[in-house]
Amino acid sequence: MARLVFVAFLFLLLVGQCFAGKVGICYGRNADDLPAPDKVVQLIQQQSVKYVRIYDTNIDVIKAFANTGVELMVGVPNADLLPLAQYQSNVDTWLKNSILPYYPATMITYITVGAEVTESPVNVSALVVPAMRNVHTGLKRVGLHKKITISSTHSLGILSRSFPPSAGAFNSSYAYFLKPMLEFLVENQAPFMVDLYPYYAYQNSPSNVSLNYALFSPQSQDVIDPNTGLVYTNMFDAQVDSIFFALMALNFKTLKIMVTETGWPNKGAAKETGATPDNAQTYNTNLIRHVVNDSGTPAKPGEEIDVYIFSLFNENRKPGIESERNWGLFFPDQSSIYSLDWTGRGNVDIMTGGNITNANGGWCVASANASETDLQNGLNWACGPGNVDCSAIQPSQPCYQPDTLASHASYAFNSYYQQNGANDVACDFGGTGMRTTNDPSYDTCVYMAAGSKMSTTNSSTTPVPNASSSSRLNRFFSLLLPMLPVVVAACIL
Repeated sequence: MARLVFVAFLFLLLVGQCFAGKVGICYGRNADDLPAPDKVVQLIQQQSVKYVRIYDTNIDVIKAFANTGVELMVGVPNADLLPLAQYQSNVDTWLKNSILPYYPATMITYITVGAEVTESPVNVSALVVPAMRNVHTGLKRVGLHKKITISSTHSLGILSRSFPPSAGAFNSSYAYFLKPMLEFLVENQAPFMVDLYPYYAYQNSPSNVSLNYALFSPQSQDVIDPNTGLVYTNMFDAQVDSIFFALMALNFKTLKIMVTETGWPNKGAAKETGATPDNAQTYNTNLIRHVVNDSGTPAKPGEEIDVYIFSLFNENRKPGIESERNWGLFFPDQSSIYSLDWTGRGNVDIMTGGNITNANGGWCVASANASETDLQNGLNWACGPGNVDCSAIQPSQPCYQPDTLASHASYAFNSYYQQNGANDVACDFGGTGMRTTNDPSYDTCVYMAAGSKMSTTNSSTTPVPNASSSSRLNRFFSLLLPMLPVVVAACIL
């Protein structure tokens, strides 16, 4: 029996690791005093990040990622679209000089041809598809067209309407290049790439978009799409689904959506009150969990989505308002602004930044001043999207009594708090959680504390499988065991 349980655990672990949505980082270089590329690669590897996006084909950067196992997305800047769209020979020369000498030592997996061309001050959108086709032809000539995927990135501004999500529609003025591009993507099984920023939705319209909704907070008020009845708990999902419905309206609903930029600024101008390290860490932490857990979106539940967090460094040379220069996880000297758990399954070690508290320990319980509605919302979120094991507060389990909302919420809040860094952010719950140094455990109900491995279970009543259930388990695992090599191979590949 123990062997079967272990095999089941291994199988589920492998499946979860191999097929979960991927989280990468954007490595922009529009800044002074950035580390040398080889130092940047070391920093990225220390974070255990396996997917990186750069915005050009800088040879020093590409070479630095050789033999690292990191998958690299490289880009054709908008300024280079014209020569690549005009002549195949230009593309062949570019591939010969910038891609082929370094592949496959450097695992280049995507080439983005143009970036947010509809936002460009110079109209280059008509050049995108011809350049994409030429790059595809060049890759096909050397047998790499099925190993390196070609696409182009877009801003949410490519839509004429994004709310409600079901009304998502592309701006008709872009139809001349959009339809042939979508056909190219389908033909070559490439994703539709989009850069999404809930921060701007909040910053530009705080009266309509709450901070909690933008940050994936459990205290956010649900938004119901009146056309579909779908319930949205965060702005990110709403933005993704607006793209999905826009694609569906053009009969391209099979296209996969990839988010090539998203994030939150750690600093802003005086009027940008939402741009803080605290909020940046909260957004990106919740985003990673959302992606890794394959939560999907209301329109496509359970479907994996790959995202790239913007960005690795603050970039002081970027124009615009203060927040434009402060999206990084790190300062150019490689010191951390805030830290993230890139696995989406462990704790976050808060190292530095703003008003974030680095005082781990103690417990988190429900505030006596919290309303029952807020407590119920927090409890629902902790036991749902928060991934807390709430079995201990079910009937006949150790922490079910007293059967009160405050008691159950305290147990769930604390479990989430301990699993996610044991810091102020993890005990917030929209102001309904409070930290305490007094152990709230009682009788046989033991609250998780720092260093705990798992939540309370009733060890005195461990169930023993009967013969029939054991037989069914054996039959199940006899089918599961032969699948393990396939899953392992998929992971390796």
